[in-house]
Amino acid sequence: HNALASYVGGYLHIVFLLDPRVEDWLLMSSPLPQTIILGLYVYFVTSLGPKLMENRKPFELKRAMITYNVFIVLLSVYMCYEFVMSGWGTGYSFRCEIVDYSRSPTALRMARTCWLYYFSKFIELLDTVFFVLRKKNSQVTFLHVFHHTILPWTWWFGVKFAAGGLGTFHAFVNSAVHVIMYTYYGICALGPAYQKYLWWKKYLTSLQLVQFVIVTIHIGQFFFMEDCKYQFPIFLYIIMSYGCIFLLLFLHFWYCAYTKGQRLPKTVKNGNYKNKDH
Repeated sequence: HNALASYVGGYLHIVFLLDPRVEDWLLMSSPLPQTIILGLYVYFVTSLGPKLMENRKPFELKRAMITYNVFIVLLSVYMCYEFVMSGWGTGYSFRCEIVDYSRSPTALRMARTCWLYYFSKFIELLDTVFFVLRKKNSQVTFLHVFHHTILPWTWWFGVKFAAGGLGTFHAFVNSAVHVIMYTYYGICALGPAYQKYLWWKKYLTSLQLVQFVIVTIHIGQFFFMEDCKYQFPIFLYIIMSYGCIFLLLFLHFWYCAYTKGQRLPKTVKNGNYKNKDH
């Protein structure tokens, strides 16, 4: 009886912490729909897709990829603007900022922006789909698939419980980096004639490294503040882990590509390193 009471009490505690503002938004009623979508994504890009393409010629997707990259750039610009206008440029503290669960216009605007950022991660699954359809299977690495799967899955909980506050800063920074990064990939998609305009690849990698440093330092402040009442510290630990892990991965990439001079896969040397940030 005590165990059952404890379980029920814990369940009710979680239920009452859910943000009622997002309950009716697309994909937000339960984590099950997104889990199914992401499961199908993993199955397609790691098994079904390569099998279907095995005896086929690669698809010519130049126009689709150019359109896709332009769309992601525009979407990222819009999300940056919304993050600025709903908090990060209109009064949010860069130290301790708790989640505003009110239905004020600004708080709702931030919640909608968080949901849009979450949903954009499903659109970005097309990164991998394009690899499969173009038979670039060497780029469909474990790290790439894991990253594209785990980020939207964990962000569901972020939107469901904490759509606002200091835990959104990394999404704002990531959106800004995506403006530049997908511009780069869009130019790549234009073809060999435009390679001369991609001399700044090294600086793009530097920007991604700076992103992880900024995010890690920003979140790290929380652990030295005694009076910050942020409602869900667990999310900050997750963000901190992301920042540290990808900082190390990109430092390794930087070392191999620009310092050690090791032979990298041609796709990496050509600027198509897709185990990217976020």
